Amino acid sequence: MSGASQQGKLNRKLELADLLDWLLADGMVNPADADKLKQTRRAVGKSELHPLVILATQKWKSLQPPHAALDQETLSEWLAKRVGLPYYHIDPLKIDVVTVAGAMSHAYAERYKILPVEFTAREVVVATAEPYVTEWQKELEQALHVTVKPVIVNPSDISRYLAEFYNLARSVKRAMQSKNVSVPSGITNFEQLVELGRSGKLDANDQHVVQIVDWLLQYAFEQRASDIHMEPRREYGDVRFRIDGVMHPVYQIPSAVLNAVTSRVKALGRMDVVEKRRPQDGRIKTRTPNGEEVELRLSTMPTAFGEKLVMRIFDPEVLVQDFKDMGFGEEELAGWNRLIAQPNGIILVTGPTGSGKTTTLYSTLRQLATPEVNVCTVEDPIEMVVPQFNQMQVQHNIGLDFASGVRTLLRQDPDIIMVGEIRDAETAEMAIQAALTGHLVLSTLHTNDAPSAITRLLDIGVPPYLIDSTLLGVLGQRLVRTLCPHCKTRGTLDEDLWKVLVAPWKSALPAAVNQPKGCLECRMTGYMGRVGIYEMLVMTPNLRRMVNANCDLSALREQAYKDGMKPLRINGAQKVAAGLTTIEEVLKVAPPQTSS
Repeated sequence: MSGASQQGKLNRKLELADLLDWLLADGMVNPADADKLKQTRRAVGKSELHPLVILATQKWKSLQPPHAALDQETLSEWLAKRVGLPYYHIDPLKIDVVTVAGAMSHAYAERYKILPVEFTAREVVVATAEPYVTEWQKELEQALHVTVKPVIVNPSDISRYLAEFYNLARSVKRAMQSKNVSVPSGITNFEQLVELGRSGKLDANDQHVVQIVDWLLQYAFEQRASDIHMEPRREYGDVRFRIDGVMHPVYQIPSAVLNAVTSRVKALGRMDVVEKRRPQDGRIKTRTPNGEEVELRLSTMPTAFGEKLVMRIFDPEVLVQDFKDMGFGEEELAGWNRLIAQPNGIILVTGPTGSGKTTTLYSTLRQLATPEVNVCTVEDPIEMVVPQFNQMQVQHNIGLDFASGVRTLLRQDPDIIMVGEIRDAETAEMAIQAALTGHLVLSTLHTNDAPSAITRLLDIGVPPYLIDSTLLGVLGQRLVRTLCPHCKTRGTLDEDLWKVLVAPWKSALPAAVNQPKGCLECRMTGYMGRVGIYEMLVMTPNLRRMVNANCDLSALREQAYKDGMKPLRINGAQKVAAGLTTIEEVLKVAPPQTSS
């Protein structure tokens, strides 16, 4: 039944009987089930629920191959084809909420259950779940002076985002009008739990900023964001999320509101709200909408247009993982377990910011922290509070830096020490002293690869003989996005790219590889989550002999390869061949060496 043949049904809402008749005509449902539902709904009487919602609650499966579950999304897509309109899935990260709220009033959008989702100079795409209610189309075209293009959307999505987008816009507007923005004070407990969602409905006049912060944090949890960036600009403020390592614009807030939101978050993180001229750090412990505890690390920075705030989200489920889930293969895991089983010495984890070093260290320490050993850490800042560790926070304002922290820990009868980062000669010297006196020390360095860690230690002034006698090994790592398990497809291998990836190593061509496609689960990106790629340098007698004041990094790297170290790209190639990721993802984080 095409859209043209339904002209007589214009300007009336869909009825359940219509949809059941169409499903029967398409051979998708059992006639007995359809009749039973008709009789049941007739006995119940008229419902405010959209008929697609009622159908979805039946949990039927289509009688047509591939016998998909008839949920709201599947039914909405089917309805779109039935009535000859495009189907559209709302990705909230791609919606310009400011423009949506400005295009029409909330009352008008609510009246017709419509929501603008895309805008150009000549056209506005409007989501609806009622294809035969069309009177609003001409009204909108006359009011906005553009062509209106209706699309079919899941009715539950329209209801949800109508409320979210307009309530957020209303909160921002009222925050602009408010003269009194209250923020909490006097929070002193390091483990203070901030309860979100206690601000009531979003139309509470005296809670606008609290509501915006609640929405922002819960939205970030829902979207699997690892970082929230709040960036001041000349006329407004940008809010962006980092998801699977990629930045996504989320919302634009007026500068005055962004300042108030930043102040609210700073207060929750026990930071100096008044001080905006110098960088500050803080932390918040809160709960996700599912009730799981999450920690956020806060960092502010003065910029040309005001104070920028970044909130890094530490989900305990992500921060402490199983090594195989993190991307360790059998070979890497066996090598890593041999390293961390040593009674003393230094093990380093290297990589840029955001490469998963913290996750590797915490997961390792969690494995080592048995009741028989004393695990102590000195961190800046403490990423996540773990009851099994004795964790110390670096505090530069009172002279407690990494070096003095390690010095203190040595008097605490430790077995295993984790130093957040080796940044200077003094910290390196204290870490080495700890290793020389019979302790296992784990730490991080910011270097491009594992062999570079040795030359980095030499550069900051560590004597070669101390590196030779204490360094056990170095783990270099990066994170690559993994293909979405719900939609990845088999594809042909780009042989030229494969040769770039594995050169100069000999590696067999896989018969086929997986490629990203895009589905609702991964928000049409083709990727979901990330996994590590690793290179593990174990200090061999050959490498120890090469550690000297004039150490040649290229020669060191070549010797490491001869002694069994596989570079990041080869480990990435193994994950490409296993169907976990793509060549492009690996080359993005581990490009070929410019010189060997």
